[in-house]
Parts: sequence; structure tokens; C-alpha cells
Amino acid sequence: MKESQNTEWKQSWRDEYLRWICGFANAEGGTLVIGKNDQGEVVGIANAARLLEDIPNKVRDILGIVVAVNLHSQAGLDWLEIEVDPYPSPISYKGEYHLRSGSTKQELKGAALDRFLLRKLGRHWDGVPVPHVGVKDLDPAAIQAFRTLAAQSGRLSAAFVADSDALLIEKLHLLEGPYLKRAATLLFHADPEKFTTGACVKIGFFRTDSDLLFHDVVQGDLVTQVEKALDLLLTKYLRAGISYQGSQRLERLPVPEAALREALINAIAHKDYAACIPVQISVYDDKLMLWNPGQLPPDWSLDRLLAKHASQPANPDVANVLFVAGKIESWGRGIDLIRNACKAQGTPAPRFECDSTGFWVEFAFPEVVEPPKTPVGTLVKTPVKVPVKTPAEILRCLAANPSMTLAEVAAKIEKSLSAVERASARLVKDGKLKHVGPQKGGHWEVLK
Repeated sequence: MKESQNTEWKQSWRDEYLRWICGFANAEGGTLVIGKNDQGEVVGIANAARLLEDIPNKVRDILGIVVAVNLHSQAGLDWLEIEVDPYPSPISYKGEYHLRSGSTKQELKGAALDRFLLRKLGRHWDGVPVPHVGVKDLDPAAIQAFRTLAAQSGRLSAAFVADSDALLIEKLHLLEGPYLKRAATLLFHADPEKFTTGACVKIGFFRTDSDLLFHDVVQGDLVTQVEKALDLLLTKYLRAGISYQGSQRLERLPVPEAALREALINAIAHKDYAACIPVQISVYDDKLMLWNPGQLPPDWSLDRLLAKHASQPANPDVANVLFVAGKIESWGRGIDLIRNACKAQGTPAPRFECDSTGFWVEFAFPEVVEPPKTPVGTLVKTPVKVPVKTPAEILRCLAANPSMTLAEVAAKIEKSLSAVERASARLVKDGKLKHVGPQKGGHWEVLK
């Protein structure tokens, strides 16, 4: 027999080992052995008879639970076996909460303690009521957008969609007595960060891990965050690759839109909002990495998740509304959908990883295919003259007047500000343009 998740050996008894018993009770139960060394050899204890009475009493008085203490003898040496059952309610040691994890004991604090207590009480983070906020505080535009999406998805009847805002919120199970649940503030409030720090999405383009070229923060209700983040990725951060089928030129994004959307929605639905950290998307020249804080369920491993392609969402109230709105197409098939979308487009399979900080999805970009070269002697037609494209116009303006703002450039070349911002971000990424100094009062440098 070896030490394991459910077994711990100690040579002698100390009252501090009540913490280990607490950890077993809060996990899956286990056995604490007194009188064995780290190799599992019986070394014996001299006061076995007294401990046989003292330990159950201390466990009862301090932890409030009952354990079985069994006396064993081997080669004239006594040792004790303390059997601890798992308890459905949280057990504390003098106000401390401990948990057996793997072969170690951990004291739970902060967000980890919140998750543990809610799970023991059969609750989820997004199902906790929020005082001092009502339906009137929610964003009518966000609720109306949900009505439109729900009607399009066909998952709600016309009568359901036509209900008043208050009745709609109630039917979506986003009320806890007179209070709104946290999920309601995330899904329908114009500024969910007012109630939950970090309820946003951060996107950055990196030349290296420490060299951030530009970034965006996407805020608003969760449905808006999904759409805004996806639009930014597709129009500002990702460059379509070029390939050829015979003489036909094909342009294709390095990550399929369907896979990117599913990964983004999964990150939002599974995020641990108690950690108060945004979903983070890091884009490089050769890959895109999407990370959300959170952990797998206690009885899940990454291998089990990838094999089953399913798990219970960490925020079921949020996930349910996203499902009704048609943002989640099916339950428990997120990883399958991501993999299949990449396979259908012929892009590299995504890589999934879970560590102590959260969950990662990494999309490697396919290799860039160079266009076919024109054979020597081939007659090349002179191309028809076309209008100067936006990036070239931006470079021309900023070369002539480096202190211009992008708004002034947009007015000068008669383009929309959003188009100029996207094009300038691409020029910065490509090393053709650089901004020097503070945002106000700085200047632009056109690079060769």
C-alpha cells in the first residue's frame, strides 16, 4: 500500500493533523495512518490506547464530524488507522477550510474558497443573488437583442419573447427571490464590471511574449462581448492567408470563424468570474492563444474532458441564456465543434491545456504559401490602374505630417475612422508604421 490521494502516513500523532482529517472530509474521504513512516513501514506508537479515545473526541469537538479509529498491531508494534468519510457540507478547522488535492493538503482561500463553499451548497457562482439591483437597472437594448436572437434561434415561443422584461427575466430563471442573479448582470447590464471585476475580454497582438504592439479591451454585456471580440479578431488581428488551386487565388483566415466563435463562447461560459480576471486573447504572427481563468470540475482531468468532449458549464445560468439566444449551438460538443471546423478548413488541430491558472486553447496558423512565380518568357499584362488603397494613403499622409491623428487622416482621405484604425494597426503589425511618444502629443514614424 502506498500514500495516495486517499491515504496519508504519519509516524506520530499531532493535533495539527486534524487539518488533514478536515481535508479528507472536504474531498473524497480517505485514511490517515498513525505509526508508519514515509516508506509505509510500521514504526509503532507508544500511546495507542490513549489516542484511541482522544482522537475521536477531538475530531468531534473541533471538526464536528465522526471518524472511525481502528487499532492494529504488527510485530508487537501498534498503529492507528483513522477512516474519514466524505461530507456533503463544508467542514472547517477553527475557521480554516482544508482540502485534500492529489497527495497534498491545501488551505482554501479567496476565489478557491468561494468555489468550494458554493459547490458544497449545490450553488454556482453565477446563481448567487445580487442586492440593490433590479430589472429596471438592466440595459433595454441588451434585452431586446436577446429577444431578436431567441426568436431567430426558434428556442423560445413568440409569446415567451413578447413577455415584459421582468417576466422574461423570471422565466429565464435569473431571479433568486426578489433579487437578480449575478448571471443577469453579466448578460443584460450595460456595465457588468460594475458588479464583477474583470468581466471583459482583452485582446493583444504580440511580436514576442514581452513585446505588445497593440491591444483592445472589449466591454459590455456578454453577448456584445462575443460579437465585438470576434469582429475585432476577424478584421483587425487576423490576416487572411493566400493559397492557389490551379490558377485560382484563395484567401482564407488562419483560424476558422466557427472554431474561433465556439472557443470564445466556451471561455465566457466556463470562466471563473470569482477570479476577477478578464478572458485574454493573445495573437502572434504564427498563432492565436485564448485563455480563461477557471478549473475543471474536481473529478475531471484534461484527458477525460478531451475524450468525452463535454463537461458541465461552470456558469449554467449564463450558458442557458447563451443557448437560448443561439450562441451555443449544442450542449457539451464545444471541443468537437472546434476540432471539426479546423479539420474541415485544413488548418492545424487546436491544442488544449489546463494548468493551475486556467484553460488554454491554442490555434497554430498554417504555413504561408507563396504565390506561383511567372515562368521566364511569359507575357505579363500591364495591370489596370486602380485607386490607391487605404494603407498607402495613410502612409502618405503621415509621412507628410507625422503629428496627424488617425481621425484627421480619416477625414483627409475620406475613409471611416474604423477603417483607418484597422489599416494602421495592420501597418504597425507589419513594421511599416510606428507611433512614438504618448497617445496625445506623440507622432508617427513611417518605417522603410
